[in-house]
Amino acid sequence: MPLVYRVDHDARIVLVLGSGTLTDTDIFSYQTAVWSRPEVAGYDELVDMSLVTEIVVPTKDRVRDLATLSATMDDKSTTSRFAIVAQTDVAFGLGRMYQTYRALDRRSTKEVGVFRTMREALAFLRRDTALVMPEFR
Repeated sequence: MPLVYRVDHDARIVLVLGSGTLTDTDIFSYQTAVWSRPEVAGYDELVDMSLVTEIVVPTKDRVRDLATLSATMDDKSTTSRFAIVAQTDVAFGLGRMYQTYRALDRRSTKEVGVFRTMREALAFLRRDTALVMPEFR
């Protein structure tokens, strides 16, 4: 799978690393598998797309669909932050599109930020200690 994740319960964050070719099916599967778990409700999220070489999304509507699904899964009792590290123009553009759709959905309780560097993403998440990202095995 081109996405691996690790839940850091102490830091209350889900850490995700993408690699290779990433499809909308991969992303929807991750969203459903992780964010349907009650123990991560209200956690922050960090997705590192630095190792992703290709993103296959059939239409822009799928980005909107993902934002809609994500917003419906948000913990309504608290707010959290979601940082995307996207170094390529394609990943950055899709991330910004997702950010916009999330911001327009009244059900969304996550503030989304899209960044070119991990340092910027960590600052957005208000993290000053190192986080251990998951690894591919």
